[in-house]
Amino acid sequence: MNKRILFFLSFVMLSALTGCDRNPDEDDKPEVFVRLQKDLSVQSSLLNRAINYAVLLPPEYENSTDSFAVVYLLHGFGDNEKAWYQGGNIQFYADKYALETGPVIYVMPQGFNTYWVNKYNGNYPYMDMLVNELLPEVDTKFRTRKDPSQRAVMGYSMGGYGAFVLPAKHPEIFKTAVALSMSFRTDEQYINEPQGVFDSQWGTIFGGMGVAGDARLTPYFKNYSPFHFFGNPGDPALSGQNYFIDCGDDEESLSETNNSLHLVMRDLSINHEYRVRNGAHSWDYWHKSLPEAFRFMGYAFRNIGFPDDSEVLDPGAVIPESRITGWMLPETQINYKVIVPESYSSETRYYPVVYVLHSRQTGSETSESQRLISLLSNNMAILRLPKLLIVEIPLQENEITGDVLKNIITEVKQNFRTYPEGKYAVVAGNREAGKKAWELMTEMSDQINACLLFDATLPENAIAQGTGISFYLDITDKSENYKGYHSLYMNLRQNDIPYEYRVRQGTPTHDSFLSGLSEASVFIKDNLKK
Repeated sequence: MNKRILFFLSFVMLSALTGCDRNPDEDDKPEVFVRLQKDLSVQSSLLNRAINYAVLLPPEYENSTDSFAVVYLLHGFGDNEKAWYQGGNIQFYADKYALETGPVIYVMPQGFNTYWVNKYNGNYPYMDMLVNELLPEVDTKFRTRKDPSQRAVMGYSMGGYGAFVLPAKHPEIFKTAVALSMSFRTDEQYINEPQGVFDSQWGTIFGGMGVAGDARLTPYFKNYSPFHFFGNPGDPALSGQNYFIDCGDDEESLSETNNSLHLVMRDLSINHEYRVRNGAHSWDYWHKSLPEAFRFMGYAFRNIGFPDDSEVLDPGAVIPESRITGWMLPETQINYKVIVPESYSSETRYYPVVYVLHSRQTGSETSESQRLISLLSNNMAILRLPKLLIVEIPLQENEITGDVLKNIITEVKQNFRTYPEGKYAVVAGNREAGKKAWELMTEMSDQINACLLFDATLPENAIAQGTGISFYLDITDKSENYKGYHSLYMNLRQNDIPYEYRVRQGTPTHDSFLSGLSEASVFIKDNLKK
């Protein structure tokens, strides 16, 4: 047989045998769908390096041809693109609140310590890279929606500033900003930074290395500072963006920055949502921010205004009249009520006291008093509050002075089993009655442990009055009393006076007062002591 023919036949037989061992479906097997893609990168010509990023896809992505809204998740100073899927546990929370947002693609870029902006000297144009290189890469590689209303930015700390400033500077790309514990500085804070901190964290980005005082407020810094650009008519930041700001009251300095920004935005009538809750600079705080943050973004993606869903609190069962005693202070026309715990008649113990100076709506006095008493009493029943006496002092035409309040306290001690010595008492007040409570504290430091103010009509220059008294400040973010609260809050911080601060959604109502009072139960409990 011809050698060529023999070789050909051998090759055919070998191929046939090899083919028998191959699974014919192997080449056609689809790639496994991976929702969290961790090791992605884009080669940046602007930065002359590769930029890492991660992407979390929604479950719906695999079996559809739809495009999806996008959220860029920005990390804090010293972190990287892994932060949101490691410490942030973003997949868990994205899935948990998917009904609020709809299906979303989450993009987590590597931001280094850039504060997500270009350096002042042009040497490292990070923001330009994100907008002109990373974003087109993501839009090409994944099925994203391209309209600005379908793009949001959310970040914490340094990333909170990036989340705020990217939509402010590029409204043609991003519509929605969610800033959690935003790291930035007011002019005063910026000027007062220690030189080493300023040079390493701020001067290298915004200019002014090595300088002090007003020289630090470079034109470049002002261009990127919301305390400045919001005041420029026609600025891109005033293009109707959706702004959401959330910062804990235990932050070292950032809560002052964020509260000052809220003040500026209120003064300029810039629509935004603002929240202050109990907490500090940690994932524990930011995780608790996410339910409302996701909900906020969901409304933004649907182009629907964020609704005011302030809680209408059910105060619980009506308290029997047998537990309520009406009193009138002798030689005055001052009326008040004392409400005893359910177990009062069967015990011999002493009780602490909550004195409530109560502003009521004309025509709703009876129902609002009833709801207040029911709320506090039922919080005792479910152990949110200890057993205590409730003293309701409605705001009346006859002025409640320091002497009047002291006489009421004396009369309550004489007729009820309250602690005869020490300061086992707190005072709370709402609206005008809250202002009155604040005014009286300078005279009550020997008898009252704490003062709780709920949308109190404080003057714009309010400061802490009295010594040895803790304060609880509660206000809604649309309240007209924000300036007085800001002044008092800053004064409390600067003088190391114990405080808690809360800013909640909505406009002030009697229901918002009751909700805030209920939330303050832990503070009340902690301050009902000698």
